[in-house]
Amino acid sequence: MRLSGRIVDRQCDLLIIGAGPFGLAMAAYTRHLDIDHLVVGNPMSFCKEHMPAGMLLRSACDWHLDAACVYTIERFVDDQGLKSADVTPLSLEFYLSYAQWFQQQAAIEAMPSHVRRLDMVDRRGARFQAEIENGDIIRAKYVLLAIGFKHFAHQPGELIARLPRNRFKHTCDLVDLEGLKGKRCLVVGGRQSALEWAALLNDAGAETVHVSYRHDSPRFVESDWAWVNPLIERFVTAPGWYRALPSNEREALNYRFWVEGRLKVEPWLEPRCRTHQIKLWPRTQIEAMTRPDGEIQVALNNGSVLAVDQIILATGYKADISKVPLLAQGNLLSKLGLRDGCPMLDDNL
Repeated sequence: MRLSGRIVDRQCDLLIIGAGPFGLAMAAYTRHLDIDHLVVGNPMSFCKEHMPAGMLLRSACDWHLDAACVYTIERFVDDQGLKSADVTPLSLEFYLSYAQWFQQQAAIEAMPSHVRRLDMVDRRGARFQAEIENGDIIRAKYVLLAIGFKHFAHQPGELIARLPRNRFKHTCDLVDLEGLKGKRCLVVGGRQSALEWAALLNDAGAETVHVSYRHDSPRFVESDWAWVNPLIERFVTAPGWYRALPSNEREALNYRFWVEGRLKVEPWLEPRCRTHQIKLWPRTQIEAMTRPDGEIQVALNNGSVLAVDQIILATGYKADISKVPLLAQGNLLSKLGLRDGCPMLDDNL
């Protein structure tokens, strides 16, 4: 039913909340399977609002959004008369243009809004009820949360306690890098995002960029993910295979993921980070901080003292379902089985 152009009390089989890469991919696949569905979310809003211009992605051309393998990045590139090598590494701008093309080709319609509250209800034909920010109601038999990691920015408490208020930002919230031209910056963290933000800050004209991290410096080498797809495909034929592994094999597999994703960073970053403006401080931590005359003096545990104007936390993301507003406002949190902030899954995920 429509009232003054608004959708009131709409019902569907599947409600997809979120219109980022996973939300759009699932919307295309449900459409392919002819499943009655509705997508709520502003398409690719996290990428548009929380990633800086000029950012390059770790994703390659074969990391497309179409489970049916029709509207792929390779096809998008080919339609423009280009080759994969012409667009690799993928820029944020290119990826957003691909996502927009994919949405058009797959005929994905998204309601450009946000779900304010999600509840489980006892109602014939629907198990869930979602309240949209304008007060409209959507009822659904099933709900897929494709909300990304916007709410999960990790800011370690013991670190935050040492930092001056209003002089630090998480990478999730630092997208206007031009405002740091001529500034002295300290990036806390030493993985892919930390080093990329350091390179982007240098490109934006920062006077100096210090990067402090607790571990050894990662290697600038390309990660090899060719072995992962067969493992994922095993979940279809043998859903519980990972849980059934002996603990030593499971730990070895986890470590292999760690090596590829955490001990390596993209090789195209190396020449951008090997400049005299960027100083890497491996195996260091912030020990103390003072503000004489308004300047931030950061003391590292190796005895070095850095004078900086802005601190950037490249401390990653840590899932905690209780931080998702639409769940915190509704009645679902108490019904979810959680472990360390993450949902407990069965063998079929």
